[in-house]
Amino acid sequence: MASPQQSPPAKKPPPLPPTTISALDLDTLREIFLCLPSLPSLARAALSCRTFLDAVRSSPAFRRRFRALHPPPLLGHFLTTQDTTIPTFVPLRSRSDPDIAAAVRGADFFLTRLPVLEDGAVPVPAPVSAPEDNGDGVSIPFPAPAPEDDGEDAVSGSEDDDEDPIPDPEWSIDDCRDGFVVLHNWSTQQIAVYNPLARTLDLFPLPPRREDCEGQYSDYYILAEEEEEDYLPYRVVCVWHSERGARAMVLSSDTSKWQIFPWVDIDGLWPQTGKLVNGCIYWTIGMNDARVLNTATMQFSRMDKPPRRRGNEILTAGKTKDGRLCVVCAPLGPLTFESVLAVWIRRADDDGVERWMLDKSLPLQEIAGIVRCEFKEDNVKYQVTVRTIIDGFVYFSAYCGVWQHHHSTLWLLSFCLETAALNKLGRILSGVSYPYIMPWPRSLVGTQQAN
Repeated sequence: MASPQQSPPAKKPPPLPPTTISALDLDTLREIFLCLPSLPSLARAALSCRTFLDAVRSSPAFRRRFRALHPPPLLGHFLTTQDTTIPTFVPLRSRSDPDIAAAVRGADFFLTRLPVLEDGAVPVPAPVSAPEDNGDGVSIPFPAPAPEDDGEDAVSGSEDDDEDPIPDPEWSIDDCRDGFVVLHNWSTQQIAVYNPLARTLDLFPLPPRREDCEGQYSDYYILAEEEEEDYLPYRVVCVWHSERGARAMVLSSDTSKWQIFPWVDIDGLWPQTGKLVNGCIYWTIGMNDARVLNTATMQFSRMDKPPRRRGNEILTAGKTKDGRLCVVCAPLGPLTFESVLAVWIRRADDDGVERWMLDKSLPLQEIAGIVRCEFKEDNVKYQVTVRTIIDGFVYFSAYCGVWQHHHSTLWLLSFCLETAALNKLGRILSGVSYPYIMPWPRSLVGTQQAN
């Protein structure tokens, strides 16, 4: 009997083509990008191909989510030291994130494009005096550049002539925020706006001198605003102070003109360098009330400061992660184990009145524990200096040691206002320092297609 005929075996379906990351849609790519550890890692991934870059550029919502999950990284500090013509940059060494180290290596933190006077060169003349304002502010175009040397001696006269001495040819740093470094040079009569990451440099003359500004203290601030889809031209604000008032001047990068605003009479002691928070500059040192400048209206005002605790304190303004105005009070001088860093936040009370409320306190014991001071308790001296407050993180330096034996290095720490986490970031040199926080790269903003 013949056996039944067996059917041929079924054919295996052809294998599915492998799924590559380039085949993913933009929403899936963005979810993957949220898992990256830092902003430098995102920039490195986004710039690797056009599809990745478009995924980041085309979604303001994604950029907001990424910023909320990943705080902007601290790349290092600019230090002002003696006997140097340009501020010194000290990188923050991060072994856990190689992309942060790559961002530092690829930037121009040596500020190599800054012009420096050659030996024997003569500084350019000071800007001419500004005309009187009419109460609404006046705009001053840039003065013409100094004429070229005709080959003759640029300086003549005997050593006995009563002439002002030539100032030191140094660049002094004034502000560091949003990726820009603002410096001024009295010898060249210039202001420099430097972006080390983008390697860009803009030079402007110093603001015109006014008779009512002679012998006063001046400081500079940069306002670099970002819209959802693009960046706006930046502005540089110069403020002259005295015991009896202040005057503001503004330079816009797109018009290249100084706008001079009227003198404002404000009683109070001479303030130190202020802090820019949410479009307002707050001067919190040297007066019973804080002096405030609204950079949108260029109007000065006064604001009460948080209540004093024990002894003298240094107040530093900043903002929380959700954008609220805050002030950190650090005890002035050597600390004791009872000393604390007090964080005050400006918010409405139950009656809807804005006032200062104590939010957090950081005891000295926690600071001493994290820096691991090995000196005996009766021999130890502590000192804490708040450097800056950015997006809910307080960056401050701590000294721990025998007071008579001065140390040239300090511990740099960060304190998160949201989680109260205290982290040790490393050592920095003593002196005035300006932390450099990596901004959101301009190449990752905008809906235009990548080239």
